[in-house]
Amino acid sequence: KKNSPCIIFIDEIDAVGRQRGAGLGGGNDEREQTLNQLLVEMDGFDTNSTVIVIAATNRPDVLDPALQRPGRFDRQVVVPLPDIRGREQILNVHMRKVPIAADVNAEVIARGTPGFSGADLANLINEAALFAARRNKRLVDMEDLESAKDKIMMGAERRSMVMTEEEKRNTAYHESGHAVVAKLLPKSDPVHKVTIIPRGRALGVTMQLPEQDRFAYDRGYLMDRLAILFGGRIAEELFMNQMTTGASNDFERATQMARDMVTRYGMSDKLGPMVYGENEGEVFLGRSITTHKNLSEATLQQVDQEIRRIIDEQYALARRLLEENRDKVEAMTAALLELETIDADQINDIMEGKPPRPPKPGSSFAAKPDEKPAEPMAPVEATSDPAQEV
Repeated sequence: KKNSPCIIFIDEIDAVGRQRGAGLGGGNDEREQTLNQLLVEMDGFDTNSTVIVIAATNRPDVLDPALQRPGRFDRQVVVPLPDIRGREQILNVHMRKVPIAADVNAEVIARGTPGFSGADLANLINEAALFAARRNKRLVDMEDLESAKDKIMMGAERRSMVMTEEEKRNTAYHESGHAVVAKLLPKSDPVHKVTIIPRGRALGVTMQLPEQDRFAYDRGYLMDRLAILFGGRIAEELFMNQMTTGASNDFERATQMARDMVTRYGMSDKLGPMVYGENEGEVFLGRSITTHKNLSEATLQQVDQEIRRIIDEQYALARRLLEENRDKVEAMTAALLELETIDADQINDIMEGKPPRPPKPGSSFAAKPDEKPAEPMAPVEATSDPAQEV
């Protein structure tokens, strides 16, 4: 007020602005005192005091209601993730800082990076520049950008990992199971790349990329995703006669997705358009410690049965598809064991019954003759959108 006119900007306001009187402890902790003082001061600004308060948060859902009433923060500006045009323009800004080769097309990169934020795209250009420097190039080309995109979306390669031949084969079958089911289902996202090189915490990855940005998911799409997630374990059973722990993350995500379809999205014919979730708020994020049970035991039992039915149906569908297309799984597995990574063109060749074309010359995943890279075991199929929680 002494220095007015002025603007006060508070970043991460949820650090002090969480709901009061919720969860554990009394109303006298330091954070609540800070919030109370902030509310009093903001209420005390006269219309002519010319002090403007701006705040930012990525958790608007846990803010105290008193902060959001008119007179304190009058309006909210939502800053969503950029769409394909926004990503292209952000890439053009960041590409000015590095020497770019003539073959680089920002539109192609933008189409292949759904769900990326501005910071992700800046990181993509930075990683690509590092790849180019390691390869002693003067310019950053599309190969470097593709390598950087793979690193961000699938994790860094761990070529030093030593795996047995059986584990390599098991991983190749697992990833082929994901990819073949994804290629055969009508509503699945296109398969972009399959690799059996360990990346991040996964021991192999099947990456799908949507053809355009998705803002909502229909029931058929989610059902197909369930079948794709089960493809890895079923391929292990059919071709290796064994089960491994590599499918644990697939099952975890499939179960959560099926539960959300029944309890949150109203996609069950039997239970209808109703929300069956309990309040699951986190106590320390300003949620109440008390929970209210609104569902009977009989209803919860029906919810469990419906989730089980959806999972069993999609598991059976994935199994039937793989049994009918054994030759394609075998061909893809052989290609993975030979090349370690196959792209969309090679996958399409295999699905059409042709031998897969050789890797593009100079591609980052073309096998080097003097290298014997280590490969993985069973994997996690990467989501099409890095930030996506279906």
